[in-house]
This record gives sequence, structure tokens and C-alpha cells, in this order.
Amino acid sequence: MTPMEATVAARGQITLPKAVRDALGLTKGSKLKVELIEGRIVLRKDVQDALSRVRGRFKLADGVTTDDVMRELRGRAPGDPLDF
Repeated sequence: MTPMEATVAARGQITLPKAVRDALGLTKGSKLKVELIEGRIVLRKDVQDALSRVRGRFKLADGVTTDDVMRELRGRAPGDPLDF
């Protein structure tokens, strides 16, 4: 990605370039972690914020566990019983 510019407004706000917002899936209300590292500002997408917004929105079918779903998505994990 080529360097882009953002201007600091009077109240200290900046607008992230659309390409950056799109690449990270940032929308209105998205939370970012802000760090100052060796004179650089580092912004990180707050994954916990994204997870908290979807937590509790999905219901598993009766008798299906999260382990069942993970096996379906990822396959058998080392140490899993052979008959599940």
C-alpha cells in the first residue's frame, strides 16, 4: 500500500483514508487501539470490540456444541477422540 496522508483537524481528529477503512473493515463506531512506539503512532483494530458486537447473536442447533462446529470448520484436532 502506498503512503497516504491524513490531516489533523482543530479538535485533534483525523479521517482515515477510505482504502485503510475498507481494508480493515472499519465502520462508524469501530474502536481502534492507539499506541505511541518510538515516535510513531500505531493504530490497531480492536478485535475484542468486533467480537463483543457479534457475541450472543448466533444460536447453535439443539445438541450441537461449539466443539462440533470447530471440528466441522477445522477438522479433527490432535487429541480429539476418534468417535465423536
